[in-house]
Amino acid sequence: MFTSVNPHDPADVLGEWDEAGPAGAGAAVTRAARAARQWREAPGAARAGALHDAAAALERRADEVTGLVVREVGKPLSEARGEVARGVAILRYYAQAALGPDGQTLPAAGAGQLLMARRVPVGVAALITPWNFPVAIPLWKAAPSLAYGNATLLKPAGAASATALLLAEILAEHLPQDTFQVVLGGAKTAGALIDHPDVAAVSFTGSSAVGRQISARAAARGCRVQAEMGGQNPSVVLADADVERAAAAIAYAAMGYAGQKCTATSRVIVVDEAYGALRDALAAAVEALRVVDPADEATLVGPVIDDRARRSALDAVAGSGGRVLTGGRALAGPGYYLAPTLVELDSPAGPLASEEVFAPVAALIRAGTAEQAVEIANAVRYGLVAAVFTQDLGQALRLTRSLEAGMIRVNAPTSGVDFHAPFGGSKDSSYGPREQGLAAREFYTESRTVLIAP
Repeated sequence: MFTSVNPHDPADVLGEWDEAGPAGAGAAVTRAARAARQWREAPGAARAGALHDAAAALERRADEVTGLVVREVGKPLSEARGEVARGVAILRYYAQAALGPDGQTLPAAGAGQLLMARRVPVGVAALITPWNFPVAIPLWKAAPSLAYGNATLLKPAGAASATALLLAEILAEHLPQDTFQVVLGGAKTAGALIDHPDVAAVSFTGSSAVGRQISARAAARGCRVQAEMGGQNPSVVLADADVERAAAAIAYAAMGYAGQKCTATSRVIVVDEAYGALRDALAAAVEALRVVDPADEATLVGPVIDDRARRSALDAVAGSGGRVLTGGRALAGPGYYLAPTLVELDSPAGPLASEEVFAPVAALIRAGTAEQAVEIANAVRYGLVAAVFTQDLGQALRLTRSLEAGMIRVNAPTSGVDFHAPFGGSKDSSYGPREQGLAAREFYTESRTVLIAP
């Protein structure tokens, strides 16, 4: 039995559920494998129509889903509303993708022969997702999986169970029975899905430590696997940057939704010429962020997910040295609130400069030159996303080649991605093929080469 509680008011329990465990997970896979044999034969137009209808259903119930996201994971209302709208857009995008080309023809060796390379569904896909984006992440995995003809199992984080069950209710109405299922539970349930011989693909989003374990476990039995993991994302501010614009973008990228995004800015690396002005502007921008009930329309930050996350963030601040420019304390009240925190470090060392904190905390680091800023940015084991603030196009292009990250954004916050573009990082931030956009087809399908001779 496990529960999901409201991080704004932990006395508010959203639900209690039994863990599926190995037996429940195995039964779900058996049902999914049976459903997959029928779903893979459905015409592309039928799959497109199902996803289009699911998108319309989600849009009709957007207010209900938004309210549940705010309550279950503490996401500020404006962000929760945007996430649900993004979920609708993702479903519509992949409804169209289901009608795209399913392969290519190639020159054959013999006269009159037809040589084709076609994409076919892999069968059953298991999705293991975190709590912080309880609508968008499950859908950006499930929508392409379903669009390309796979039966799909979603194992959400326990803290997002209620939202996952509501999503299943909305989607399942428009899909054949057992084509999309939610399997609730923790590590034992996830392990049973990963190890099951009828699961052909495993897609994971979460911490780097867990992602490495899952990748090794799935790959050991020849199962295709992708893992999107942690980030320790830098925002590099060069001498010619628009300081006020950069400070506003970085403050929200670091502290919005209490920093609980894998793309949140963790380190702000500033060259000498801009350091003083950026430090003052950024501290002021962070202090101006409102930390109140996430259901309040004006809220930008909200609570962290639980008390352990808050204590871990405060320990990281205490263990990194430097000077706290603003924040650095828990806030009074029943919820798990932490004041947005900016710490000025004397050197790029300590947990704030090297590890993912996943809280409204960022480190401010000085660099002598743009080249040194890049060295500091690259000197961690993560490489998900980086931002550069400059008005020099040539400098921006040089840094996009030098920064070790899967995604680089110029004069834009690290947080925020386009669902129709490939998503993923380098180093310890990603393993396996990219997610989202048309890149998702490579993971959820496999190639069949077909020769037809007269």
